[in-house]
Amino acid sequence: MAKILVADKLSDAAIEMLRAQPDVELILSDPKEFYQHLGEAEALLVRSAAKVTREVIEQAPKLRVIGRAGIGVDNIDLEAATERGILVMNTPGGNAVAVAEHTLALMLALARQIPAADASTKSGKWEKKRFMGTELRGKTLGVIGLGSIGREVVRRARAFEMRVIATDPYVSPQWARDLNVQLVELDQLLAESDYSSLHVALTPETRNMISREQFARMKDGVRIIN
Repeated sequence: MAKILVADKLSDAAIEMLRAQPDVELILSDPKEFYQHLGEAEALLVRSAAKVTREVIEQAPKLRVIGRAGIGVDNIDLEAATERGILVMNTPGGNAVAVAEHTLALMLALARQIPAADASTKSGKWEKKRFMGTELRGKTLGVIGLGSIGREVVRRARAFEMRVIATDPYVSPQWARDLNVQLVELDQLLAESDYSSLHVALTPETRNMISREQFARMKDGVRIIN
């Protein structure tokens, strides 16, 4: 019977799906305590809180596969896993719609100053003129990264009649045209965007891609969703 160590909190439905599989034993733990079960685990399932370092992998002699319930794998030492022949899998697209909807929710909250207005109202004030909002229609949205999430953001931004530009070195011009989005270089995107939304995995290539130099190229008052 294969032993699967679940090192992060998963939904009840996800746990039941795993339990329904034949010849599987689940070991439920958490990001702080899962280390003590590594010796018996053949599979390790994590989200983002559990850190699968080289030291963790070295303590798991039976480990054959690491599953990441999410997209980014920056919490897993891929080099150490590869050296051991351990398969690392993620779930690209699994939460794309949810994240895209959340992105638009944050944009609307910024455009309408909802958090500040809410706090003001709860403090007993009524500052209607102070929190005048702006429309998303006609504004330029710069999408950094056209993976599964970025594509869903583009589709939803179109419904708000926004001008959408994007940058992604791995996307062909024809593919972008099919999505009805204009591909530009990062510097142009930063200079033209009223809103910028980042949808890239954390890798050595993308780490610190938005720093002081990039902020200096942006419009005054630009809104950034990371």
